[in-house]
Amino acid sequence: MKIGFIGQGYIGKNYADDFENRGYEVIRYALEEPYIKNKDKVKDCDIVFIAVPTPSTKDGFDSSIVESALGLVGDDKVAVIKSTVLPGTTENLQDKYPNIKVLCSPEFLSEATAAKDAANPFSNIVGMPKDSSEHKKAAELVHSVLSDAPFSLTCKSIEAELIKYTHNGSGYTQIVFFNLMYDLAKKLGADWEPIESALKADPMICNRYASPVHKTGRGAGGNCFIKDLSALREVYEKSAPEDKEGLSVLKGMEEKNKKLLKDSGKDLDLLEGVYGEEV
Repeated sequence: MKIGFIGQGYIGKNYADDFENRGYEVIRYALEEPYIKNKDKVKDCDIVFIAVPTPSTKDGFDSSIVESALGLVGDDKVAVIKSTVLPGTTENLQDKYPNIKVLCSPEFLSEATAAKDAANPFSNIVGMPKDSSEHKKAAELVHSVLSDAPFSLTCKSIEAELIKYTHNGSGYTQIVFFNLMYDLAKKLGADWEPIESALKADPMICNRYASPVHKTGRGAGGNCFIKDLSALREVYEKSAPEDKEGLSVLKGMEEKNKKLLKDSGKDLDLLEGVYGEEV
């Protein structure tokens, strides 16, 4: 079986490396050398994983690069979207590309440990835009080639898309909340170090983000958190405009995180990319 990868950022590269390490024939295509020459070879791949940027900007969410990538997949082949896309995107793209089977399989890689995460997934999710025998067969095929995980799930593509946003939104929420508690501790004259040690020993909470000062500053930064929370707030606002309280929670976290990033000088280029120069 020949496996294709469109996009060779840290997600596409590390997944492609994992497949090669497990003995699969892999074709990599990206706009950079040496992969740019492989554009026409993608159509011959049985399964094509798409890991390209899906930016959120001040003008909204942009999945156009994913859509362009689907045009390179050969007829009757299987395309698997690894990029983070808004709920409903896979269904829409399947309607636009009826000559291929389009699936959604969210990734859960951390940039610092991407190689290990790709080889040792905690979860394999495959979402189908249609409940057809062809899509079920395609989903089974994709599950069969992924690295083994303790949890596997085949579901609707909109559910897979929501799983990804719930995952990232949970991390974002934890970062903002731990930062609130960090500031409160300082206001009350408490030392955060013993508090953090207790949090990290607590089995009842996720404590991955219990260190508010992280890497180059404070706040939920990196290539995913800033853009994904912006996109999540946008889709929530469109889907549930009557829930003023819920929307205020998302907007409040967003504004607090902007301030944390700006005050500490962390990932300002990424912040500007999502919200514009006025941020």
